Amino acid sequence: MSEEKVWPHHELGKKLNNWGRWGEDDQIGTLNFVTPHKRVESAKLVRTGKSFDLGMPFDSEGPFKGGGFRNNPIHVMTLLPSDTAMAPDTMISADDMIVTGLQSATQWDGLAHVGYGGFFYNNVPAGAVNNFTGAGRNSFHHAVERLVSRGVLLDIARLKGVDRLEDSYEITEADLLAAEERQGVRVESGDIVLLRTGSYKWFLEGDRERYLGNAPGPCLDTCRWLYEREVAALAMDNFSGEVWPSPIEGSTIPFHQVVIRDMGLTLGEMFNLEELAADCEEDGVWDGLLVAPGLKVTGATGSPITPLLLK
Repeated sequence: MSEEKVWPHHELGKKLNNWGRWGEDDQIGTLNFVTPHKRVESAKLVRTGKSFDLGMPFDSEGPFKGGGFRNNPIHVMTLLPSDTAMAPDTMISADDMIVTGLQSATQWDGLAHVGYGGFFYNNVPAGAVNNFTGAGRNSFHHAVERLVSRGVLLDIARLKGVDRLEDSYEITEADLLAAEERQGVRVESGDIVLLRTGSYKWFLEGDRERYLGNAPGPCLDTCRWLYEREVAALAMDNFSGEVWPSPIEGSTIPFHQVVIRDMGLTLGEMFNLEELAADCEEDGVWDGLLVAPGLKVTGATGSPITPLLLK
């Protein structure tokens, strides 16, 4: 009988496991680090009133071509001014709706998004996510109020002196430490880290295929740093949320598996960090108040967002 394969990310996950840390019923994981005191201190970072929109548009020109399990949002008008033009007092009105995947543009991955071994974060069985309840446990809507905290940008592309990192570049703990040193900033407990690779430039330039291709991103080497620093959430500008393709042969998104399933860390993807990064480089201020709650969709495994960072 052959021995069961030992996956390095599963072994790492055992060491960084947060199951039960905040109780058996916990459904928000590392967002527990965002305390009332943390929010008060984060609000003090707003000094100039500058606001940066970190989200991509929700429209038909999004990153996905269609035909897969993710498609670009569809916007439909349900009421036109012409439908109400005959009102006695000449009132006119309009209404509309969108049909979209919850993770089809700038988004958060919730704790029911990725697991392994038949379980999601905090010992939640795979069966808790089904067609009747959606995510019956670890639903993203539990996380909404905690996604307001200090946001810290770590610009790895500028650290390396490039506009964007090369395809499939593996961001390491050493890179994160070097970025902190270069920028004169330190990531603290309860922070939401914004990680810039420069990949979003492909999307801004209209090259959707390249944007969805081989991507630079964090590898397993960064997980212990995230754990020890008590990072509340991590967001980045690439589509994959980690280095792509996986450097571990036979494995799919191993970084997701560790940080979401074992650590309980909410993960963000497809953030537009370009304008913010340019401003931070100019004024030397690399943090601010990040407001990125997402939608309160019951039973959701993730959420679309339009995150704002205020300085």
